[in-house]
Amino acid sequence: MSKRAVLEVIALDTEDAVAAQAGGADRLELVTEMAADGLTPSPATVAAIRAAVDIDLRVMLRLADGFAAGDVRRLVRVAGELRAAGADQFVLGFLDADGAVDLAAVEQVVEALDGCPWTFHRAIDRAADRHALRKQLADLPGLDTYLTAGSATGVDAGLPTLVAEAGHDGEPGYGQRILVGGGLRLEHVPKLRSAGIDGFHIGGAARPDGWRGPVSAEAVAEWRAMLDGPAA
Repeated sequence: MSKRAVLEVIALDTEDAVAAQAGGADRLELVTEMAADGLTPSPATVAAIRAAVDIDLRVMLRLADGFAAGDVRRLVRVAGELRAAGADQFVLGFLDADGAVDLAAVEQVVEALDGCPWTFHRAIDRAADRHALRKQLADLPGLDTYLTAGSATGVDAGLPTLVAEAGHDGEPGYGQRILVGGGLRLEHVPKLRSAGIDGFHIGGAARPDGWRGPVSAEAVAEWRAMLDGPAA
C-alpha cells in the first residue's frame, strides 16, 4: 500500500489557510504577490496564519520576481524575522545569470535557517542542468523537497522528466521528495502516483474564482480524495 501523499496548498492569508486545512491540506506554502509568482509574506501574516491553523507552513524567501537572489543580507534578515514570527519551514531557490544554482546565496540563507526544513522551488525548472543542481545541493542541511513541474512550461511538458527523476530515488542528489506543482491538474495524478511520486502542490487549482478569490475547501477536498484513492 502506498504511503499517504502530501498535499500542499498556496495560502495568501488566514482565510485561505483555514479553508485549505478544512479541505484536507497537509501543508501550506505562504506567499504574497502571485503576479510575481509568489514573494515573501510579512511576518504579521505568517504569525496570523500560524495562530489560525495547526498544519505545517512553508514560507517563501523571495524578495523580487525572477530567480536571482538579490540582496542576500536582506534575505538573511527577513528569514530571522519570519522565524521570530513562528516560521519553521521555508521555500527558496536562487540561480545565477547562467542558470546554475547560486550556491553562495543559497548557503548563506540556509545557514540562517539553522536546520529548518526547506524546499528548493521551481528555480530548478529554469536551471541549465537539473542534475548538476541536485548534486550541488545534495548535502545542504534541511533540504528535503524539490518543488518542480519537470519543465519551465509546466507539468504537461515535464511529466517525462518527473517520472524519470522519481526513478532515481535514493541516488546521490535524489533523496529529497519530489513535490509536483506548476500547471498540475487532477488528470496528472494517476501517472505521477504510479511513478511513486507522493507530493503535490496546488495554487490556482484550489481557487474556483482564480487568484482574486479565496481557496475553496471543496476544491482542496477533491484533490485530497484523488490523492487518497488507489494509486493507478
